[in-house]
Amino acid sequence: MSQIRIKVPENAARDEIIEIKAMIAHAMESGYRRDNRGEAIPRNIITRFECEYDGQTVFRADFGPGVSANPILTFYLRARNSGPITFAWTEQGGEIFTDTRDIVVR
Repeated sequence: MSQIRIKVPENAARDEIIEIKAMIAHAMESGYRRDNRGEAIPRNIITRFECEYDGQTVFRADFGPGVSANPILTFYLRARNSGPITFAWTEQGGEIFTDTRDIVVR
């Protein structure tokens, strides 16, 4: 399993713009490198990231083989309601890694 790190403020004022940071520890193997025997290392990358908040997708990104290992994303959203913010990374083989953070909006 990949390690996930997320930074979300625990509290925010209604309509405040908040910064979100999300990182997944993943090798992002492009399929172009070779191992010490000269054999191609199979491609294994995160292909998509999605963040949902208040019933809507608020940020989405598609990745290709040129993205570095352990991709970090920083984006902003407007705090409207208290509740969960869900993060999902999809690996090319279909495995999905998820995590959730709660925010309290005053």
